[in-house]
Amino acid sequence: MEYTLKKLSMDDLDQIKSFFTDIFTKEPWNDDWSDENQLDAYLTERCGAFNSLTFGYFYNDEMIGMSAGRIIHWCTGTEYCIDELGIRTDMQGRGVGTAFMKDMEKQIFADGMVQIYLHTERDVPAYNFYKKLGFEELEDEVAFAKYIE
Repeated sequence: MEYTLKKLSMDDLDQIKSFFTDIFTKEPWNDDWSDENQLDAYLTERCGAFNSLTFGYFYNDEMIGMSAGRIIHWCTGTEYCIDELGIRTDMQGRGVGTAFMKDMEKQIFADGMVQIYLHTERDVPAYNFYKKLGFEELEDEVAFAKYIE
């Protein structure tokens, strides 16, 4: 199959929003994005900041994958920090995600980046997907969150 990697921008926000909600409001994520203002703000932060980098992955001009993240300048070099990555559900298990990641790696390397950084949960399929692709779990890092009442 012939896939096409494209950098997306805020001009593509409607397509990004449709794809994002289709992926992340279903299993295994079940995110509630019914608040349209919250969704718009979230995707604008991910796709519309000065350091945003959003990719779409296409087959026959139809988006089948998306990655939204940020370019981070760090002491070890410039990295792509992925905030959201999804493959259309009916395309999963066919090697599309692997091809998408490999094509992104080529592009970000060509753009001068040396690393991909991301967070995921251990109990979702994405965890094993990233491990299979050679991502290493950073044992010394932890994530913290605090809900404020």
